[in-house]
Amino acid sequence: MKKKIYIAYTGGTIGMKKSKKGYIPIPGFLQKQIKNMPEFYKTEIPIFIINEYRPLIDSSNMTPKNWKKIAYDIQKKYKKYDGFIILHGTDTMSYTASALSFILENLNKPIIITGSQIPLSEVRSDGRQNLINALFIAAHYPINEVTLLFHNKLYRGNRTTKMHANGLNAFSSPNLHPLLEIGIDIKYIKRKLPKKIKKNLIVHNISSQPINVLTIYPGISNKIIKNCLLKPTKGLILYTYGTGNAPQNKKFLMQLHKAAQKKIIILNLTQCFSGRVNMNNYFTGKTLFTSGIISGKDLTLEAAITKLHFLFSQKFSFNLIKTKIQKNLRGEITDSS
Repeated sequence: MKKKIYIAYTGGTIGMKKSKKGYIPIPGFLQKQIKNMPEFYKTEIPIFIINEYRPLIDSSNMTPKNWKKIAYDIQKKYKKYDGFIILHGTDTMSYTASALSFILENLNKPIIITGSQIPLSEVRSDGRQNLINALFIAAHYPINEVTLLFHNKLYRGNRTTKMHANGLNAFSSPNLHPLLEIGIDIKYIKRKLPKKIKKNLIVHNISSQPINVLTIYPGISNKIIKNCLLKPTKGLILYTYGTGNAPQNKKFLMQLHKAAQKKIIILNLTQCFSGRVNMNNYFTGKTLFTSGIISGKDLTLEAAITKLHFLFSQKFSFNLIKTKIQKNLRGEITDSS
C-alpha cells in the first residue's frame, strides 16, 4: 500500500506568486501549480494531502505561537498519516526545525521541513525537487525525527543554520554530517540511528520567553551588556570568540557574575561557524566559567534560542534548566566522549 503523507503549508517562497510588488503568498496558488506537475503523481510518490494554513505567513513573522500551532496540527493528524512535511519559508526554517524537535517527544514518524529559494511556479524553481525529494524520503527512507531537507541533503533539523541568502544550497549543518545525501543513489551517511520509540507522542508547551543575544566584539560597551541583563531577561546567549573567550574587563565579568547570581541563564556560544565551546582552553574562557556562565557546547544559535524557549516554558527550576541546557535532549549536541 502507498503511504500517506500530510503536508502542512505554512507559507514561504515555495508557494508565492510574482506581482508588481514582488513575490506574495496567494491562497490556493501552490495547489494549482502542483496539480499541473505530473511528476507529483508518479507511482513512486506517496499519496499526499496539503493543508494550507490561513493566513499564509512569511517566515520572518514566525513566533513560538506558530511553532505550537504546527505541533498541535501534527498531533491531531498523527495516527492518520505515515509522515509529515512542513512547507516553510527559509528565513526561520532552522528555528522552526529546532523548536519542533524539542516540542515533539517520542517521534516514531518522519517530519521533514522544506521550502525553496525560488517559487514553485518559476521555471528554475528548486522547490519542485525539494518537495519531490521530501515526499520520496518520507515514504521510502523515513528517519523518525524532525529533519530539514534542502538541495539534495537531509539534515537533523536542530543542527541546521541558514548559511546562504541567495544560493540554492541555503542550509548547512556545521557540526553534524547530513543524515542522507540524494544523488543518483540515496545514501545514508554513517551515523548512530535513533532507537525505535514505542512510547506515545508527547507535545510539550512552548511560549515566547525574554531571551537576549549579545555578540561580543572589540570595544563593546559595559552599558550594552548591562542593558541586556535588565528585567525581564531570563536568559542571555553570549556569542563569544573562538572556543568561548571574551574580554577580561572587570566590570564586564562582574555584571555577568551578578546576573548568574540572580538566576539569569547565561549561555556561551562560539561565533565561529563550526566547532564547540570549551572554556577550559584559555584563561579568558575560564574566567567566564568561574563567573557562572554555562557552556553551549556545539549548539547552533537557532537550537540554543529555541531550547531556552522550550525549557523556560516547562517551568523547570533554575538548576534543572542549567543541567538540561547542557544535556543532549534531541541530538542537538555532540557527545564529547
